[in-house]
Amino acid sequence: MSRINLEYFLARRIAFTRGGRKNNVMVRIATLSVAVGMAVMIVSLAVIFGFKHEITAKLTGFGSHVQIVNLDGNTSYETVPISKNQPVVPLIEKLPACGEIHPYAIKAGILRGEEVMQGVVLKGVGPDYDWSFFRENLSEGSIPVLSDSVRNKDVLISHRLASMLKLRVGDPLEMLFIQNPPRRDRFRVKGIYDTQFDELDKVMVLTDIRNVQRLNGWDSTQITGFEITTTDFPRLEKFTDAVDELIFDTPPAEGNTLRVINVRERYPMIFDWLDAHNVNAGVIITVMLIVALFNMIAALLIILLERTSMIGVLKALGMGNRSLQKMFVIRSSFIILKGMFWGNLFGVGLCLLQHCTGLVRLDQAGYFLTTVPIFIDWGWWALLNLITFAFIVSLLALPTMIISLILPEKSIRFE
Repeated sequence: MSRINLEYFLARRIAFTRGGRKNNVMVRIATLSVAVGMAVMIVSLAVIFGFKHEITAKLTGFGSHVQIVNLDGNTSYETVPISKNQPVVPLIEKLPACGEIHPYAIKAGILRGEEVMQGVVLKGVGPDYDWSFFRENLSEGSIPVLSDSVRNKDVLISHRLASMLKLRVGDPLEMLFIQNPPRRDRFRVKGIYDTQFDELDKVMVLTDIRNVQRLNGWDSTQITGFEITTTDFPRLEKFTDAVDELIFDTPPAEGNTLRVINVRERYPMIFDWLDAHNVNAGVIITVMLIVALFNMIAALLIILLERTSMIGVLKALGMGNRSLQKMFVIRSSFIILKGMFWGNLFGVGLCLLQHCTGLVRLDQAGYFLTTVPIFIDWGWWALLNLITFAFIVSLLALPTMIISLILPEKSIRFE
């Protein structure tokens, strides 16, 4: 039998042989500590990543990852148009990380109901617009059907606006536009969506881009800008720089001066708030690892003290300090793995319960969402388990150094 097999064999014998009462109590405490720490870390990361995933998905669903607009435009919803026929667009489509690119146009307006008036943004999109985000969040009716030939007066509004104005699918909808001279227009509610993101739900109304062009007094080639999705969102800044570089090197159409802005730049406060959660995650993980480590060290020291006589016998038979240390580290790893198993079971179970039921609710005004979001990616889950196991096991090698102080001639008589 090889040395490594002997160490593993002895570690298993220690693990499954009934020890003293203190040994058993400390092993249970250490196992529970690892389990609780593991569960807390999983739930914490799942919630933090859930916030990032859900809020980013909603923000990009309303306005895509990157927008190209007129440099002369201001931050209001009365925008300066650019030409739809930009020579840089085919070049952007060839970028490796480019997903889809669509023209859009917006105009500020006021929805008028029987008792309530609400300021909104009328966003016009074309027939090639990707409706997948709104289709996933559609609660009533259907998505407006847009074509290249006929202008469509259907609109898609949010559940928040529909409740506020007491509108249902098929109802007429009147909008007022503050301009010189003031204008009004009538539309028909085709569908109602509900993203549960109140900040944008209460202002966004979608319709045919030609409706917005007509209201703005633009021709068919004039738009507010382009919305671009990227297939590599973690490298959003790099993609934004690549688009910006292409625009800088390509003369714009009709003298338009273009600028590029991504979703993080449009909503800096929200993304700063999300990034602040990284500190919270780091603190939680550090505290849980330290607590689990100290409980494991205490359990290991008690196991060593109770096995002093056995250590002396093994030393007398020729087993070295290094092999004995390895044997007790392997014994400790059984405790860690058992605690991690129950921690994963409990932590993932809690996450699945929240994901399926939305049991824990949130104040939408403070958190942008109505329920605690959960997002588990098996990549970070596996990495968390690997780092936790490696961290605790590697540091447990330090307390096992006490083995070198145990003398065989004295420890064999130890009771």
